[in-house]
Amino acid sequence: MSRVDELLETLFVGDRKGADLYGRVFVVSAFGGITNLLLEHKKTGESGVYAQFARADSEHGWHEALSRVATAMVEAHEKVLKHPGDIAQASEFVRERIEGARNCLIDLQRLCSYGHFRLSQHMLQIRELLSGLGEAHSAYVTTLLLQREGVNARLVDLSGWRDETDHDLDSRILNAMNDVDPATEMPIVTGYAQCAEGLMREFDRGYSEVTFSRMAALTGAREAIIHKEFHLSSADPKLVGEGRVRKLGHTNYDVADQMSNMGMEAIHPKAAKTLRQADVPLRVTNAFDPGDPGTLIDDKPADEPAVEMVTGLEIIALEVFEQDMVGVKGYDATILEVLTHHDVRIVSKASNANTITHYVDAPIEVLQKVEKDLCKRYPSAQVSARMLAMASVIGRDLKGLSTLTRGLQAIADAGLESLGATQGPRNVDVQFVLERDDLKPVIKALHDAFICREAELHKAA
Repeated sequence: MSRVDELLETLFVGDRKGADLYGRVFVVSAFGGITNLLLEHKKTGESGVYAQFARADSEHGWHEALSRVATAMVEAHEKVLKHPGDIAQASEFVRERIEGARNCLIDLQRLCSYGHFRLSQHMLQIRELLSGLGEAHSAYVTTLLLQREGVNARLVDLSGWRDETDHDLDSRILNAMNDVDPATEMPIVTGYAQCAEGLMREFDRGYSEVTFSRMAALTGAREAIIHKEFHLSSADPKLVGEGRVRKLGHTNYDVADQMSNMGMEAIHPKAAKTLRQADVPLRVTNAFDPGDPGTLIDDKPADEPAVEMVTGLEIIALEVFEQDMVGVKGYDATILEVLTHHDVRIVSKASNANTITHYVDAPIEVLQKVEKDLCKRYPSAQVSARMLAMASVIGRDLKGLSTLTRGLQAIADAGLESLGATQGPRNVDVQFVLERDDLKPVIKALHDAFICREAELHKAA
């Protein structure tokens, strides 16, 4: 979205004229970095407005954080809007929304200073209120930009700003789209939708894809398209080289789920489920490469076994060793209960007679709390957490490819070592557990072995 002005020439307008401009509904996210400032930084955990307000370390902390958001929003739209009138309108929009949110938080803080009210009971609503500011801003700016170019664009604000009515997600979308004519208008829709279900309760930052998928299902879209700034490829081009990656072109939801599990979401699994059930095909394209059809994601199996992608992420290995565990039931359920209580995402798991290891994606401070709870439950157990990484080789069908054996050999040939490896009987992925410093070179080695070498063999044949 931070390059939305460039998208005029590729995605929004391009060589389209007249009626060809329409028949499309765009669901947009916030400008880059804005949601991090509003909530907390997705990768580093640095406090945004929400985290500052929740912690209330200082009286002015969250006020200053909210003012920083306003400055960042203005800077973002000044980069993409050219007309002074549009910039003035966008800046006034930011001022009205930011100051409205500020007054709301002040009033809530004052109300909760009385013993009958608890701030903790309102934190989810606060998180949703703040998050919606980012999407509303980018949708408003995009609408102004398109209108200046002569496009009949229309803002569809699902954020529920100053809306006193209560809607579930479907009715929120249907009511907002009730008098919109996509055949003659270009709806620019906020990725965040305020609704009775509370999207962030279940999806947190994945809410925009949920809104997108419900919009596609409810409007009977011919196709749902996710526009990214890159093609869905066989690996991260920054890691293995631009010229060495291969566009997927066609894959299925099974692969998309494995990618999501490895922190590389093509689409949220719940959003994918909505599209599957509504029989709406999904496509992932490069927004800056309009002539390329991108990658189609459906529920069809592969024509032949093949590795499609190599990816990876940093993990923590949470290990519970108890000599007397063998033959005793309940350890697994208890560990899972503690992990669930602390909202820890499990990537993979391994166990033997007296050890259960969960490979998780969570901050180390959260794992420290988990360790403490498990030690209370099992005083005689040895509970440890180790910073590691996991690389994964993924494909719709890996049958007969000796992926595990070849993968271990490729890692060894690169002078590296795998601390563990697993392959399930469904043959859709193989996971290699590694030291963190080895993740990037291992991904490159595996990609060279399974993608580049195969491509060279096919070319030679």
